[in-house]
Amino acid sequence: MPKGYWIAHVDVADPAAYEGYREANAVAFAKYGAKFLVRGGAQQVEEGSQRPRSVVIEFKDLETAKACYHSPEYQHAKSLRDAASVGDLVIVEGYDA
Repeated sequence: MPKGYWIAHVDVADPAAYEGYREANAVAFAKYGAKFLVRGGAQQVEEGSQRPRSVVIEFKDLETAKACYHSPEYQHAKSLRDAASVGDLVIVEGYDA
């Protein structure tokens, strides 16, 4: 079964408030077995445009990735994120070769 992924591109306007989001999202991510593959490291845009921060999170499958996003735990964290940043987030199914 293919894994599920969150792929996010974020522009953090208030780093101190964003820290509150990171603390709160840990609850949902622990509950749903999330694994960070990329978490705001150095990046170089080769084509197009990009927000300054990229994040890739792996879940056991697409349904788990979606369930985490819609969970009360993550929605609480999201309310903190929305006040501190703007971004784009997609939930995608991985490729199972």
